Amino acid sequence: MTGIAAVQARMSELDRLVAPPPVAPRTMSAVAPTARTAGPGGSGTGTSDATFASALAALGVDAGSLGLAATAAPAPVAPVVAAAASGPTGASLVEAAKKYVGTPYVWGGESLAEGGLDCSGLVLRSLADLGVTDVPRTARQQMTLGTPVASLDEARPGDLVVFGGGTHIGIYVGDGRMVDAPKPGQDVTVRDVYTTPTAIRRVLPAEGAAPVSATTTAQGAAADAAAFAARLAGVTA
Repeated sequence: MTGIAAVQARMSELDRLVAPPPVAPRTMSAVAPTARTAGPGGSGTGTSDATFASALAALGVDAGSLGLAATAAPAPVAPVVAAAASGPTGASLVEAAKKYVGTPYVWGGESLAEGGLDCSGLVLRSLADLGVTDVPRTARQQMTLGTPVASLDEARPGDLVVFGGGTHIGIYVGDGRMVDAPKPGQDVTVRDVYTTPTAIRRVLPAEGAAPVSATTTAQGAAADAAAFAARLAGVTA
């Protein structure tokens, strides 16, 4: 081997010693795509896509610009709204008054704390128990409430029956009977209407007001109270 050839051979050996070892190419293993959970329509678009798209939307990124199918978010379920109880009726006024049967007559009494009730105090107390307020105190004032009823034949339970031009008042219960606080020495009782009333006044409807949703119960109660107060003042709603 000539001198030049020997030098070249030596250089090749040195190159092999200092050159980095060849790197074998890596084989990429196939990764199975993540299965999507089928949505309600069975289209293969699942809740994971919807969640991811929602997250992108929150960041101001359009999912469509990234090649992702836009997935409509599930429609919100409307909350179940409970219906509130209907407003007071004539029948509920009768039941409220009957709770005081057996209570002693006390002139000027309008609560049990005073030891008893008089005739107009029974009316006032029974209406107050139903949430109807601003009721005048005396029988003569109460006989101007609501709307007039022509005769006892047309009276309904809960109508006010007035006697002696406003000297006595009771609550009609039907079938020619009423609940009232008769006079000193007697108790609140249910008895026959003993004479033709001077006036009959309808202060509450036969049927309750339409129920309101649970979300507006407080507003509905206030509106009902105002409506009943207006009705008691003789204003037709």
